[in-house]
Amino acid sequence: MRKRIDFNVNSPAVSVPGTVLHEMCSHALDAVPEECCGLITGSPEAPFGRVSRITNVMNKMHLNNPNQYPRDARVGYYMAEVEYLSALSQAEARGESVTGVYHSHVDAGAYLSGEDLAYAENPLFPFPGAFQIVLGVTAGRIKEVAYFGVDRESGGFLDDCGRLIEVIEE
Repeated sequence: MRKRIDFNVNSPAVSVPGTVLHEMCSHALDAVPEECCGLITGSPEAPFGRVSRITNVMNKMHLNNPNQYPRDARVGYYMAEVEYLSALSQAEARGESVTGVYHSHVDAGAYLSGEDLAYAENPLFPFPGAFQIVLGVTAGRIKEVAYFGVDRESGGFLDDCGRLIEVIEE
């Protein structure tokens, strides 16, 4: 398994509309002490269109099969399939697609862990080509938010692609 990918403070920040960032941050804080997860939908021209909160069912997966799912929702996420399929269907009805996936890390920083990478780079991942946003939540506050883009050629994440996020007015 690949090690984690951190953001590079020297890379230019990614600009995200304030309403989108606010919704992701609110979701992360609402979910504490567990990780949150969700989808971002939009178009190639406007990838940060809308946020869809998705229920983290990792606790259920862990209880049903702790050998296959050794982590619980405090340190991992598993999206409720019915909810993400509904969000995908609604996006398609608007002429949009899933452009990004977001989740939080509680009492940890904004990075892509080895588990995050294994999930996002798996051929069965339901959102190939989607960027990832990770929100680091510490002591009940958003500490940092980072964006991880996908390499178009390999379909994977590059070790130096993590960038911080800045808010833009809409």
